[in-house]
Amino acid sequence: MPVTRARTTALTALAAVGAVGVGAAVWGIGIERYLFTLRTHEVKVLPAGSPRLTVLHLSDAHMAPWQRRKQRWIAALAELKPDLVVNTGDNMGHVDGLTGLRSAFDPLRSVPGVFVHGSNDHAAPSPRNPLRYFTGPSKSHTTAEPLDTGALDSYFRDELGWLDLNNGVGSLVVSGQRVDALGVSDAHRHWDRLEALPGPLERLRATGDAALTIGVSHAPYRRVLDGFVDLGADAIFAGHTHGGQVRLPGYGALVANCDIPLDQARGLSEWSHGGRTVPLNVSAGLGHSIYAPVRFACRPEASFITLLPVDG
Repeated sequence: MPVTRARTTALTALAAVGAVGVGAAVWGIGIERYLFTLRTHEVKVLPAGSPRLTVLHLSDAHMAPWQRRKQRWIAALAELKPDLVVNTGDNMGHVDGLTGLRSAFDPLRSVPGVFVHGSNDHAAPSPRNPLRYFTGPSKSHTTAEPLDTGALDSYFRDELGWLDLNNGVGSLVVSGQRVDALGVSDAHRHWDRLEALPGPLERLRATGDAALTIGVSHAPYRRVLDGFVDLGADAIFAGHTHGGQVRLPGYGALVANCDIPLDQARGLSEWSHGGRTVPLNVSAGLGHSIYAPVRFACRPEASFITLLPVDG
């Protein structure tokens, strides 16, 4: 009798664990990845007396043409009437992803914007063991199908009017205020070229003063964040991490897929270097690889950030 009772208890416990696992999978695959969320923040970073600016931060759409629900949700964000769009890359999730991106981003045509690349703006996703994501930063796959990055860039630059910041700098007028911007291409693939920025940035600043300087990167590696702070960025925007994609309630991200501290893998925080501290927003992103269609305790998101003048 004791043996039977112990065996029954063990089977009950095993069944409970299995039920929890199945429930988590159903939630993460069938429900949460569609629960698009807008995160709002306020940051005092503009010169005293400046009018406020609003920034819509979009990242990691990983768009496939059939993802109509995501396309409609992103398109509706134009109703927020942001002053500036910051796009931190990994827009494409399929060779025909640009079709879906047009549906999602076309309503933002009248809004000034900036963008950088993630690796998935150059190469399509490929099947891989999702458990390897938890063993360390992902590796590049030389067999990945190339994407039409030129068509993507042409859409962003020529049709939407957004500024290309891949290892470059630029300036734009946002609601009557000058905003200088610097950016790098995907640091996760070592495409970042911070050393290319100081000269052009110096020449840009010689043309006048900006109310705000922003740094834009796909992957928030420490070397990039430190470099942006050294170059005078007043705020930094990044993506790539997916916020961990799978998080433990009460604990947070298990991985960040880069070297940023895990507690900064999602959301608004601060980054300090060389005696300066600036706000850092790391978006958990809007999508996922079509080969890993799950998000758990980490809803897909966009950020709407109101930049305010400092006190005084």
